[in-house]
Amino acid sequence: MRKLRPLFKRFFTPVTIMLIPHSRKDSINIKMPSIVLGMLLVFVCVGIVYTASLTVNAVEYYVMKQKYSHIYSQFQSMQSSFQALKESETEFKRLFSLGTKIKVLEAVDKSKSDGDIDIEELKRQISESMTKVAEIKSYLAKEKDILRSTPRGWPIKGKITSVFGPRIHPQTGRHHFHSGLDIAAPNGTPIVATASGIVSFAGWSNGNGNTVVIEHGHGFSTVYAHNSKVSVKAGQVIKSGETIAAVGATGNATGSHLHYEVWKHGNQRNPSDFLGGA
Repeated sequence: MRKLRPLFKRFFTPVTIMLIPHSRKDSINIKMPSIVLGMLLVFVCVGIVYTASLTVNAVEYYVMKQKYSHIYSQFQSMQSSFQALKESETEFKRLFSLGTKIKVLEAVDKSKSDGDIDIEELKRQISESMTKVAEIKSYLAKEKDILRSTPRGWPIKGKITSVFGPRIHPQTGRHHFHSGLDIAAPNGTPIVATASGIVSFAGWSNGNGNTVVIEHGHGFSTVYAHNSKVSVKAGQVIKSGETIAAVGATGNATGSHLHYEVWKHGNQRNPSDFLGGA
């Protein structure tokens, strides 16, 4: 016990802390045992460490919150991209299940290591896929536009009496090139446009009689001649299957029939190639 007395005496030895305010001359003296001062210093150090720890945790929480917000926005973007890809995949499967090119194009527009995820790589792959989807859609839209411009089917129901190509003219008896297809039908039979387009000529054309010419786009034009009457006028927009004239025998014609021609980029084409579609 006697050996501990010097130690206790040292712990309880008074220590004076002097505070000198700038506003007055008298100083403030605070006297306390050495052990109390030591405890205060320990508490201050603990407080500083605890405060620093809270500050670090707050900074880490803020950084984690910002990172989570960024990742969440990326996942939302990917979710939208995946949904668009899924819808496009479903639509393309539906279209290409139709079989033929014409059915596909006609159906267009009737529908619409450590466990970490490499977000940037996934977004790049999605972007490439979406670009390919956009290219396919653009291609289909272009092909559908060409399909609309291509003459298809019969302008009238009747019997072919003269084909496209060299023949002997029925009136002159001379060899000449027949630039179209003659289809015989009763006088007054309705004639329909074989593709949508704009009427570029509607009226009398010498030996062709009452004639209608329609521009369909993509270089296609069709001619309907020897009509008994014309039901359209120049500049009129025509839809495929719409009545444009009636069968007749006007101009240099030996009987009631339709003289039907198909042109592409200024060149005569065989109309028989378009009667069953293209």
